[in-house]
Amino acid sequence: MTVYEKPYRDFNTYLRDRFGCRVQKITLDAGLTCPNRDGTVGRGGCIYCNPRGSGTGLGKSFTISEQLEQGKKVLGKRYKARKFLGYFQSFSNTYAPFEKLKKLYEEALSVTDVVGLCIGTRPDCVSDEILALLAEYQEKYLIWVEYGLQSAKNETLKIINRGHTVEDFVSAVERTREKRIPICVHVILGLPGETPEDMINTAKFLAGLDIQGVKIHLLYVIRGTRLHEMYRNGAYRCLDRETYVRLVGEFIAHLPPHVVIQRITGDPHRDELVAPTWSLEKRKNINMIHEYMRKHELYQGKFYQR
Repeated sequence: MTVYEKPYRDFNTYLRDRFGCRVQKITLDAGLTCPNRDGTVGRGGCIYCNPRGSGTGLGKSFTISEQLEQGKKVLGKRYKARKFLGYFQSFSNTYAPFEKLKKLYEEALSVTDVVGLCIGTRPDCVSDEILALLAEYQEKYLIWVEYGLQSAKNETLKIINRGHTVEDFVSAVERTREKRIPICVHVILGLPGETPEDMINTAKFLAGLDIQGVKIHLLYVIRGTRLHEMYRNGAYRCLDRETYVRLVGEFIAHLPPHVVIQRITGDPHRDELVAPTWSLEKRKNINMIHEYMRKHELYQGKFYQR
């Protein structure tokens, strides 16, 4: 049984246990879009999302295999990684014609030392055909689907213009787990109008579902977004660092011990960030979360109730 150095089950340890070496994600931009931008379910995207959609923009200039080869050189040298996961991050990476998606996925899986895929998407745009394809890949590769939920409160999802409901998410989880595909859920702490109780209720909600991973993000303000307008008008205030640290610790304590905690804070682009500036200090923020959890004797699963 693995003994975790951190007060939660982290992704690097999970990968090392599975592959016996350092495995690193390589972020990919496939040049796709989102149904919350092209008019299918909405326009303009979520209030915190800029036109890049958390992407790199590389999809316009480099193929998937070129992005992977470049990432292998950089991350292999920096982290001594020997194997890699292709992470389709930008926008909704199950939202395109089946044959186009199949070609993108298989291009990534054909690259040497790529042992699997992580596919970021929305719960309202994953077809049964795509899930069946991903299930086939699982015979040889590690496959994760990453669903953006953000909050388990429908009122909040409306405020942030998410374009789907909690019920849509639950349906996607059930369909995905029927294929035994691991699921990582993205949540955001500090969304407009949410109380600490609302955020912890999201943790409790996830604890009752058949999910395998969670990514916790801080809501930060990016230049040129609708959230930026709200921030400038005084309609939104960012969480302070101490509050975020406390909330992350308590959130993790409500999750089941088996869930893999893939992330506990985000990585804003320095040239796009408006606030809070402390979000750029990633290492310090992570250390503060670890310290808070140890000081208050918090650990993953402490408050989990079956």
